[in-house]
Amino acid sequence: MKAVKYVYSFKEGDGKNKKLLGGKGANLCEMTQIGLPVPPGFVVTTEACLAYLEHTKGRGGLQPEVEEQIREAMAELEKETGKGFGDPSNPLLVSVRSGAAISMPGMMDTILNLGLNDDTVAAFIRLTNDERFVYDLYRRLIQLFGTVTFHMKDEDFNRIFNELKQKQGVKLDVELNAESLKTACKGFLALFKEKTGEGFPRDPYVQLFLAVQSVFRSWMGKRAVDYRKEFKITKEMANGTAVNICTMVFGNMGDDSATGVAFTRDPATGENRFFGEYMVNAQGEDVVAGIRTPKPIRQLRRDMPDVYPQLEKLRHTLENHYREVQDIEFTIEKGKLYCLQTRNAKMNAAAFIKTSVDMVNEGLISEEEALLRIQPDMLEQLLHPRLDPEAKSPVLAQGLPASPGAASGKLVFDADRAETKAKLGEKVILVREETKPDDIHGFFASQGVLTSRGGKTSHAAVVARSMGKPCVSGCEAIVINDFKREAVIAGVTLKEGDMITIDGTTGNVYLGKVPTIEPEFVEDLLVLLEWADEISDLKVMANADTPEAVAKAKKYGAVGIGLCRTERMFNQPERLPVVQQMILAETTREREAALERLLPFQKEDFKEIFRLMDGDPVTIRLLDPPIHEFLPSAEELSDEINKLRDLKQTVEGIATLPETLKMLDPELHKRYAPSLDLIIKGLEELKTRHLEGPMIESKELMLKKVKSLAEINPMLGHRGVRLGITYPEIYSMQIRAVLEAAAEHMKEGGRVSPEIMIPQVCTLEELKWVHRYVTRINRDVEKRYKIKIPYKFGTMVEVVRACMRAGRIAELAEFISFGTNDLTQATFSFSREDAENKFLPLYEERGILEHNPFDVLDIKGVGRLMRITMEWARKTRPDLKVGICGEQGGHPDSIRFCHHIGMTYVSCSPPRVPIARLAAAHAKLKEKEYVLD
Repeated sequence: MKAVKYVYSFKEGDGKNKKLLGGKGANLCEMTQIGLPVPPGFVVTTEACLAYLEHTKGRGGLQPEVEEQIREAMAELEKETGKGFGDPSNPLLVSVRSGAAISMPGMMDTILNLGLNDDTVAAFIRLTNDERFVYDLYRRLIQLFGTVTFHMKDEDFNRIFNELKQKQGVKLDVELNAESLKTACKGFLALFKEKTGEGFPRDPYVQLFLAVQSVFRSWMGKRAVDYRKEFKITKEMANGTAVNICTMVFGNMGDDSATGVAFTRDPATGENRFFGEYMVNAQGEDVVAGIRTPKPIRQLRRDMPDVYPQLEKLRHTLENHYREVQDIEFTIEKGKLYCLQTRNAKMNAAAFIKTSVDMVNEGLISEEEALLRIQPDMLEQLLHPRLDPEAKSPVLAQGLPASPGAASGKLVFDADRAETKAKLGEKVILVREETKPDDIHGFFASQGVLTSRGGKTSHAAVVARSMGKPCVSGCEAIVINDFKREAVIAGVTLKEGDMITIDGTTGNVYLGKVPTIEPEFVEDLLVLLEWADEISDLKVMANADTPEAVAKAKKYGAVGIGLCRTERMFNQPERLPVVQQMILAETTREREAALERLLPFQKEDFKEIFRLMDGDPVTIRLLDPPIHEFLPSAEELSDEINKLRDLKQTVEGIATLPETLKMLDPELHKRYAPSLDLIIKGLEELKTRHLEGPMIESKELMLKKVKSLAEINPMLGHRGVRLGITYPEIYSMQIRAVLEAAAEHMKEGGRVSPEIMIPQVCTLEELKWVHRYVTRINRDVEKRYKIKIPYKFGTMVEVVRACMRAGRIAELAEFISFGTNDLTQATFSFSREDAENKFLPLYEERGILEHNPFDVLDIKGVGRLMRITMEWARKTRPDLKVGICGEQGGHPDSIRFCHHIGMTYVSCSPPRVPIARLAAAHAKLKEKEYVLD
């Protein structure tokens, strides 16, 4: 049996195989093979990671075959570099870095400078003649190795380090002299032995194998798991991490050495300009950790004029090769440039959109590739409000604009408290000196992030941009006291829980909550969505019930209204009393009188919607919810009646006050009698008007009606078409309002395309019953207005029996629209509110259900019903228009399914229309990849 190959050198690895080599490893192989300056190294595969985790559960050593292959690769590396791993005369040092198939910046572990011990430290000092440099490497290794491999605390190491800085009288790490760093190493080694019970490993291979194990284990660490969960990274997308073992190059060898992070374009705005930061005389983690504020990349022209052109050339080579914006990590050692990593840049939605359109215009990518670069859900970032430029809020402080957008929230100073408060529904801003990968759960919970240290390429900035959350970094005016849980900003003391606003576009920080305004679509987004619409088969419509919502839907690009809920129009304050009068009516005539008053309201709403949609289809669902929903609950009414009766008793008691006062104190009575008489007179009038007869009687009548309408399970009770058949005058009024509004708008020169949709249908006979109303009323309206109305008649499909009888229903229905919220409840036999509050989160956590079926369409169950329904219905009516109008209609995975089974349109809330438009294009472009179970 052929042995499994677990290790590939950078010279032989397949740069396209990211699932095996991880994104970082694959790119290192590819860059090496196209001749870029990459330090020699090799990749330990994701298969080795999975085998390690499976066989040892993360608690044992590496498998012997993996160790053997690593030793063989190290021997080749020694030949290539002319150095020896652990050689006391010419030592080789390596780094160990993670790298999954999908980039997860900062979520897994890295260890640098492996191979140092007392012997190799002495050798390195002889070779470099730089004692300070070597002890700086050694103290970094001991600290990283201790925290990553043995879970020691950074704070313990930092305490020793800070004491030395204080003793020497310096503020920055780079100012510590060789003697202080040597002392730090001794202190670190002693701390290591104290905390672990064993000495720091001298054997370089022990260091290396423990480091590899630590990186493998970090795949299942909390921050990595949380990150994958937040960004929905499945096992199919990335499973396990590779380990990249690379020859060390040093950016901390003096003023002719540096380390940095650069982006081929600005990741915050998408502008085509070289963007990045670097530090002279530093190692890589110094930049991303945000421990010091770095310099902007443009200053490298002045600091290292010979190196900067090489970096510019690297920029263009990488972007042209990968045809994607690149995030590059580089080191300059003694004036020589090395590329340590490249990956597709994490950017916010605005930057992705701008770079997509620009790269198409530059001929770098096609329109189809531009669309596929952007995940549809990312567009949600563009729909958040922005700060009102008219608001005159004073700026408290200013930092670096690290990730655009604005957010307000209460200050919190650690990630755990951010998570706790967010779970309680509070909006928070995470405020830290600098963030670490372990803070990732605090990022997810926060509205935005503010740091006092770090640059635009720090960990905080990179992660915030990838999430589309605002971030202000390097705001040096902030002095944070974690112990007191307070911060002083420009002389103002803020305590945890105080409200602030940050603007990641300008870097400004404000006290309190700053007003916001609606977002505006940028021109590039309009261009991108036009490309999407040209490619898509699915049409995107919107769920909207008011003229205001319809106008927003039109602005976002909806090509029709897929669901207009007529009951929402009843809830306005001037209409609700009339609706209640209609419900309380004892006779048909009384009910019709109330409906006659409602007719003009509904008609005017429909006219305005028709005007706004200008001939695009408007699907109007007739009344669906049980009518008792428009009345107060029995408990509320009983409380009101009891309060009125108590008040009546109180008023009657006060009325006896003059006689009581006259009996007890005639002189006092005489003095206040006129005032008392006025008060009593007013109370009597109050009693007559409100506490006797009509007021209490009307409440009691309403209570009686509420009790008569009460149902054990109202969602399966007297609602939808059942109401329309029981009270035909209700549906008749609504049908008349739709058709008269259409006729009047047409007479005024407008275009209309009304669609009348009946909810909760389970049989063709119900549809026939309502269709008779429509036919009769339409005949009357067309006769009166002398115009032909181009309406359609159809039904929602949300009852399982309707799915099973779809062939018959399609005899009359010209269109159907799946109401997936109710259809999901019926299919699963779940009450949505009870399920989401009591057991669905547990089902997701334990893998019983992959998703909440009310958020993501259940393709295997509900989706199967939908496929059967469409198949049978289109046998009867091949041109049947089919859509979906439940909440899942705006979810990209659901949209992909809807495209695959041949739906005509999806309908979603107005803010999700741009997302749905892009998702519909993705569905078309990826249709060959889609496989139904």
